[in-house]
Amino acid sequence: MDQKILSLAAEKTADKLQEFLQTLREDDLTNLLQNQAVKGKVAGALLRAIFKGSPCCEEAGALRRRKIYTYCIQLVESGDLQKEIASEIIGLLMLEAHHFPGPLLVELANEFISAVREGSLVNGKSLELLPIILTALATKKENLAYGKGVLSGEECKKQLINILCSGRWDQQYVIQLTSMFKDVPLTAEEVEFVVEKALSMFSKMNLQEIPPLVYQLLVLSSKGSRKSVLEGIIAFFSALDKQHNEEQTGDELLDVVTVPSGELRHVEGTIILHIVFAIKLDYELGRELLKHLKAGQQGDSTNNLSPFSIALLLSVTRIQRFQDQVLDLLKTSVVKSFKDLQLLQGSKFLQNLVPHRSYVSTMILEVVKNSVHSWDHVTQGLVELGFILMDSYGPKKVLDGKTIETSPSLSRMPNQHACKLGANILLETFKQFNLHITTDLLSNIVMYAPLVLQSCSSKVTEAFDYLSFLPLQTVQRLLKAVQPLLKVSMSMRDSLILVLRKAMFANQLDARKSAVAGFLLLLKNFKVLGSLSSSQCSQSLSFSQVHVDVHSHYNSVANETFCLEIMDSLRRCLSQQADVRLMLYEGFYDVLRRNSQLANSIMQTLLSQLKQFYEPKPDLLPPLKLEACILTQGDKISLQEPLDYLLCCIQHCLAWYKNTVIPLQQGEEEAEEEEAFYQALDDILESITNRMIKSELEDFELDKSADFSQSTSIGIKNNICAFLVMGVCEVLIEYNFSISNFSKNKFEDILSLFMCYKKLSDILNEKAGKAKTKMANKTNDSLLSMKFVSSLLTVLFRDSIQSHQESLSVLRSSSEFMRYAVNIALQKVQQLKETGHVSGPDGQNPDKIFQNLCDITRVLLWRYTSIPTSVEELGKKEKGKSISLLCLEGLQKIFSAVQQFYQPKIQQFLRALDVTDKEGEEREDADVSVTQRTAFQIRQFQRSLLNLLSSQEEDFNSKEALLLVTVLTSLSKLLEPSSPQFVQMLSWTSKICKENSREDALFCKSLMNLLFSLHVLYKSPVILLRDLSQDIHGHLGDIDQDVEVEKTNHFAIVNLRTAAPTICLLVLSQAEKVLEEVDWLITKLKGQVSQETVSEEASSQTTLPNQPVEKAIVMQLGTLLTFFHELVQTALPSGSCVDTLLKDLCKMYTTLTALVRYYLQVCQSSGGIPKNMEKLVKLSGSHLTPVCYSFISYVQNKSKSLNYTGEKKEKLATVATAMARVLRETKPIPNLIFAIEQYEKFLIHLSKRSKVNLMQHMKLSTSRDFKIKGNILDMVLREDGEDENEEGTASEHGEQNKEPAKKKRKK
Repeated sequence: MDQKILSLAAEKTADKLQEFLQTLREDDLTNLLQNQAVKGKVAGALLRAIFKGSPCCEEAGALRRRKIYTYCIQLVESGDLQKEIASEIIGLLMLEAHHFPGPLLVELANEFISAVREGSLVNGKSLELLPIILTALATKKENLAYGKGVLSGEECKKQLINILCSGRWDQQYVIQLTSMFKDVPLTAEEVEFVVEKALSMFSKMNLQEIPPLVYQLLVLSSKGSRKSVLEGIIAFFSALDKQHNEEQTGDELLDVVTVPSGELRHVEGTIILHIVFAIKLDYELGRELLKHLKAGQQGDSTNNLSPFSIALLLSVTRIQRFQDQVLDLLKTSVVKSFKDLQLLQGSKFLQNLVPHRSYVSTMILEVVKNSVHSWDHVTQGLVELGFILMDSYGPKKVLDGKTIETSPSLSRMPNQHACKLGANILLETFKQFNLHITTDLLSNIVMYAPLVLQSCSSKVTEAFDYLSFLPLQTVQRLLKAVQPLLKVSMSMRDSLILVLRKAMFANQLDARKSAVAGFLLLLKNFKVLGSLSSSQCSQSLSFSQVHVDVHSHYNSVANETFCLEIMDSLRRCLSQQADVRLMLYEGFYDVLRRNSQLANSIMQTLLSQLKQFYEPKPDLLPPLKLEACILTQGDKISLQEPLDYLLCCIQHCLAWYKNTVIPLQQGEEEAEEEEAFYQALDDILESITNRMIKSELEDFELDKSADFSQSTSIGIKNNICAFLVMGVCEVLIEYNFSISNFSKNKFEDILSLFMCYKKLSDILNEKAGKAKTKMANKTNDSLLSMKFVSSLLTVLFRDSIQSHQESLSVLRSSSEFMRYAVNIALQKVQQLKETGHVSGPDGQNPDKIFQNLCDITRVLLWRYTSIPTSVEELGKKEKGKSISLLCLEGLQKIFSAVQQFYQPKIQQFLRALDVTDKEGEEREDADVSVTQRTAFQIRQFQRSLLNLLSSQEEDFNSKEALLLVTVLTSLSKLLEPSSPQFVQMLSWTSKICKENSREDALFCKSLMNLLFSLHVLYKSPVILLRDLSQDIHGHLGDIDQDVEVEKTNHFAIVNLRTAAPTICLLVLSQAEKVLEEVDWLITKLKGQVSQETVSEEASSQTTLPNQPVEKAIVMQLGTLLTFFHELVQTALPSGSCVDTLLKDLCKMYTTLTALVRYYLQVCQSSGGIPKNMEKLVKLSGSHLTPVCYSFISYVQNKSKSLNYTGEKKEKLATVATAMARVLRETKPIPNLIFAIEQYEKFLIHLSKRSKVNLMQHMKLSTSRDFKIKGNILDMVLREDGEDENEEGTASEHGEQNKEPAKKKRKK
């Protein structure tokens, strides 16, 4: 039979074949076909013959063709055929599909869809035919019967796709079905059906099957729905990440975790690669990705961002077209996130409304952590982002070693956080991958992986060549960072020494200073055999640095030769400029302490240097050759030898050696020789002390008659000499104190040295005062060490040992000396605040500084609380601040510095202040919180402030009160806002403001600032603002002089002197912050609305959570409206108050407009506005807009009256300033009117959309123009008489007063 069919098919005409086929039963054909196919013989030829004999033009042929077609599909799907035969049959079926009539195509398609929905497919091979059938169907132009109706081929295809996508898909055929649609011509709507179906299948599939499905979706996205594809992928993996993190952080057992972490990251990495590849082929997809992620951030920076989407964006940076846009988007998101965090942390109102959420910075660091899973494509973007953040938000300029912050103070915190995040990204990325980064991060990187960086030594060595051109501060940080590498790499060390030796003789002073810094660092870190252990050193080494020491190629014996060579190099520096020598003297002490075996070499060097300027004859006065310290080059006079610093270095090295090394060398022969040498040094210092005390100022040629002006060479020379003598006196004071052992004679010597210092200091201050120069500021860097200042203050104020009292009475008898000691402590703390370290020994060691700070604070606190300023000032005869006031100033600076530099050690600091602590109570103290300890300290300062406020106005010490409030402000930052102590502090501050009336503007301002800073962390300050505005209105009176205002007196601190400008400007700035918060919330709500779908279901679900936020916004604006209602009727003085009020009113209307525009958006879905919004609009129409117009008229009339009063001569003199003032005051007026009109314009739109007449409460704005009337101006300028001016002003006033609505009398 098969042969006959084949032979008939070979004939030219198919008539006989058709006749023969009609005689056969269907079963015969199908059995024949099955047998041939299974045997793998001529199934293809047979099938071709059957199709040839079954033309579609005949009904019987078409039916036969369809049945054979269906049977072939079943045959292929059964899996019984060989692969080649099945492929041949599928190929034939594909070719024949287009010959089918429309109705049969519909039937075939329905069979496929039923098979898919019922899950009856066996291997899915036949699915290759479905796109051909659908495509063929789409080309049919005739109408086809479908269901109960008649549809075109295209419409049938759409209906079939809809049915297919709405049915169940078997998990194993999802990828095949999705892939199938790329061969079907689809409309945008149909693509959306398919994409939605495929995305909904993500959650039902195995994780490993998702990447190929994503690939198929991306291919399909070229037909449309790019946004939906990207949104779906990002949303799915963001949710999966979140779920995975919750599982890992929760208490679930490990076997409950849905997906292993490594597998999830690898799948995400593959998908990111697929998307990036697709973007390279289709840039429109990249634009859609950026558009989607930008749109999501309109209201909230974290809306669409997740670790997955950030990783995707970072991978896209490899495509040059999108690199800048992506990095800019991430940079903006980071800073916005930090700004939002700052706003939230500073407002309890916002904290209550906005839930805690993750921040972009956390997500980026999570991406760094995840990138270890073969995400090489993300790493490049991470490094670029890290550098961009550091470059954009790091310190901009370095001048004289000091960083200049170019950004405004308000944004400094977010910018600092962004810069720090950039550094963290780079550091963490380096830990994950062996990247090479030569930046300030080098220090941290060397800590973690010194041996890894050794492989990049050529790059580090290359950096050394630029040392001479870098700022000194950068050189010091770079060398400190790489010093562990120098112990591992001999070549690196040798390269550095060559560079430093060249730099030592460079023309640039900075290059020589860099050389000294480098050599000193090497001396500190290459220990000589026999040096004291590192436990004696103040600067502990990091773990990795110790690790390097253990594996060092150099032993301590070799180091000795190396260090002595460096000492020879450094001795040559002693013939260079004063700045170079100064660096050397400041560095020797640290070298000695870290490398004690170099002591003899260092001390011999210092002694030989000192002998050049020391007079050995015991009776010769003065004992030092000051002339030799000064270099004269023609008219130019400069310091050649910083003799005071040389002596200071000798004194500190000598004291350290005597206290640390000599006790360990008892009985050794060498030790006796060394002791003799150090005794000689002691004798020299003793001799200098005795002769300095005997010397008069005339011996130095520095008495009152000497010339100290900066314009003459003698004056400059005398100034230099005076500072040298004062420095030497300070060094000798510290030296004698260290060896005194509480000897009365030594303390008398100290006082004599101080008197010499004091006389010179007074002369310099007096001369500087007369010459009106800033010379007095040059005395600010004291040579006393912080440790000595701490010890001195302790013995002066706290030493109660009986045997010490007689000798201490010598120092205590001089209140000037005690004031000097406290002043130096203040200087040191100020230096710490400005630079982060102090001068002198251990000045770079944070732990030692912290310990000294604790000791100093304890003494100052005791002194201030024990002897109040009022008591001390009763018996005070000297000019200047009292010691108690200086102590308070010191406390204020210390509290500020500790919070700035020692935030993690606050607990330890507060514990150190508690003088009542006993050793036995230490264990119990560990449980006392920071808030409790802070509250205890706060109570002491509160008592002091209450005592001050109880005094009479004339006895009120405003300086002390101001300092006390500043201290309380600093301490209150340490209180936990949710604690009862915080609430207590707030109520106490509020009570002080309500009950005390002082006319001191600065005190009032600082106290009110404290009240606001506390209040915003407890609740919104709008009610407080309203009360204050009523008080201001009551004291300053109304803009309408006929209206009497009832005085409310909520806060006594508001009085006629402080109401304006002090408190008025304060409350306006607070109102501005509240408006900023409200505006932020409205923007957030708008972003949420734009993200929502338009469907009723979605809108009903999403509007409910916003109701509390909307209500809070309306309440805030309503109370602020009453606040402005009061202020806008107040007769404010011209100037900053009026200017700021007009600007803030403009902001108020802008915020109201933003809220109206938000409700315009919401109205589209919900169809109405809340009642409280209607009330707010009504309130703005009745209480704000009319009085705004009255206030504008008041301002304009007032400015005119200011312009046209006074004598003619005065007018000519002040015309420029008067015009400038008028311009400044009237410039915001047009802006305000525009803001009001914009508000009313959008209200009209909202009225139409919501079907609520919101304009019934609004009085139509007065028509205003701003043109200059030339004839009136000429007339006024011609008039000189005072009467005529008054008449002109009165007539203008009369015209203007017709404009605004009549004012209602205040009730």
